[in-house]
Amino acid sequence: MRRLRITVLDLTTERPTRALYARLMNANLASIMPQVVAVWCEQAGHQVRFVCYTGFEDLAAEVFAETDVLFIGAFTQAAHTAYAISNVHRRRGTVTVLGGPHARCYPHDAARHFDYVLGFTDRTVIDDLLRDCRPNPAAGVQLGAARQPQSLPSVQERWKFIEPTLRKTPILKIVPMLGSLGCPYTCPFCIDSTVDYQPLAFDQIRDDLRFLLGKIKRPRVGWHDPNFGVRFDDYMGVIEDAAPPDSIDFFAESSLSLLSEPHLVRLRKNGFKAILPGIESWFALGNKAKTGREVGMDKVRRVADHVNMILRYVPYVQTNFVLGLDTDEGPDPFECTKRFLDLVPAAFPAFSLLSAFGSAAPLNLELQRAGRVLPFPFHFLDASQSMNVVPKNYAWPAFYDYLLDLERYAFSWPQIARRFRANEGQIAKWMNVVRGASSERNGRVKQHAHVRSLLDSDSSVRGFFDRDTTTVPRPYLDRIQSDLGPLWSALPPGGLEHDPNEYLHHVSEPGTGGIVVPARTKSVRAAVASA
Repeated sequence: MRRLRITVLDLTTERPTRALYARLMNANLASIMPQVVAVWCEQAGHQVRFVCYTGFEDLAAEVFAETDVLFIGAFTQAAHTAYAISNVHRRRGTVTVLGGPHARCYPHDAARHFDYVLGFTDRTVIDDLLRDCRPNPAAGVQLGAARQPQSLPSVQERWKFIEPTLRKTPILKIVPMLGSLGCPYTCPFCIDSTVDYQPLAFDQIRDDLRFLLGKIKRPRVGWHDPNFGVRFDDYMGVIEDAAPPDSIDFFAESSLSLLSEPHLVRLRKNGFKAILPGIESWFALGNKAKTGREVGMDKVRRVADHVNMILRYVPYVQTNFVLGLDTDEGPDPFECTKRFLDLVPAAFPAFSLLSAFGSAAPLNLELQRAGRVLPFPFHFLDASQSMNVVPKNYAWPAFYDYLLDLERYAFSWPQIARRFRANEGQIAKWMNVVRGASSERNGRVKQHAHVRSLLDSDSSVRGFFDRDTTTVPRPYLDRIQSDLGPLWSALPPGGLEHDPNEYLHHVSEPGTGGIVVPARTKSVRAAVASA
């Protein structure tokens, strides 16, 4: 096998930016799997160039150097950027490969614009691809393992790719690690709900932490586990064996059901500085919040007490909510959230809009069968800028009125100041100020207010939201063109359009489960483009 020139590109964002919060955090959004693929390619004897794009680099200069194979890891909101880059390289004869969340969510659409599309990826998949990689101009080939890999390269093996990425952020430098894959919970809107929970090797976790202590005076580690601490005693035992108490700062996403007070005592002892629990809904998912059948204000009070207890042990808490669920109706879900913010002033609220990402989750199939998924361009599908699911119990203007009222309350200057006073530690205080004012108040709230005004003033926007037309309104196309800049002209034919019901149209394929084709050489037919 000849030695290939390989470029691995991790897209942490879809566009250039100069936002302060992005400067602080985008490099910390780097994914683990692009680093893993880079290691596997090197171990196979190839020459590897690794690029983590954070929005501040000259993207053209970074990614258009000559290369034989280009791997791109991307979330769905960066799909148009990925498609344009792939199109330029394919015209040069480069073999292009897409992995990451977008490849899992929209494999058939991605196969129109890449030579290979990866589902679950282990070293065998990468080795097989590189052994016989060739352009596939008619229809990309979808490759995938039957399950997630049993092991991943260590932090030490990934370090040559981690270290230059950390240099891109001025203050908060967080090393990405994984302790487990999959999740034991079955939230129907979550991509991990269909992935079997699988802990990774504890010996490697121990070695990784010891390696970091030898490299950095006080490391910061961000656990990328969908739900950290499911085997709580095992993970704490490994951390306690590897590092002196409170010698590493840890950040993790976990469930309230795992965050009992005895567990919190142990987390504080071992340096956990940030926890991101999922509350999701005041009217559903009580098992994840450990609230049983309590709903509405009863659940608010129970969860508020629990989160305030967490804050006595962990200085930074982000509470995650999903807005627009079918269990929501009227003003109550939004008023409950405002009441929660009053009761827990130190917690930072993160609001996601119910979104159906292709074949990512079981709920998406039901939504597509009901005709409730809108063909929003991928550029806006980040569960924040747009909601591509028609709400069950709200007209669009009413939903946006409730949403804006909540967001303006949560990120008003009095609330930002109140959060600042309630937070402990300078990093928590100032990160919440910057985030609340930059990415939320001057970003998300302004975007949603603009959409709300368009619903009244632009009939093409209202018709699109109401499913009277599938033609993407001009304001959305203008925004994509502005964000992509020079890459706009590089978009492939049909690159702005996709089939919002891809899951529904391909779920009957044998062995796919609507998510991934395990066969290593199966040709993927072109996705049906929306009008």
